Amino acid sequence: MKKFAKSVKNFLVSEDGPTAVEYAVMLALIIVVCIVAIRAVGTSASTTFSNVSDDLAPTTGQ
Repeated sequence: MKKFAKSVKNFLVSEDGPTAVEYAVMLALIIVVCIVAIRAVGTSASTTFSNVSDDLAPTTGQ
């Protein structure tokens, strides 16, 4: 148990801990930005395909 506590203390004292946290936060932000961008592109593409489909569909009332 002392060995584990010592290794945790060393991890927290060294700069590896904060660096790992910084990388995790950056990765989370990158993932959020990617998800938002993909959703925006998907919505835009869906709207475009719907407009094209509506323009190509024959009208039944004429």
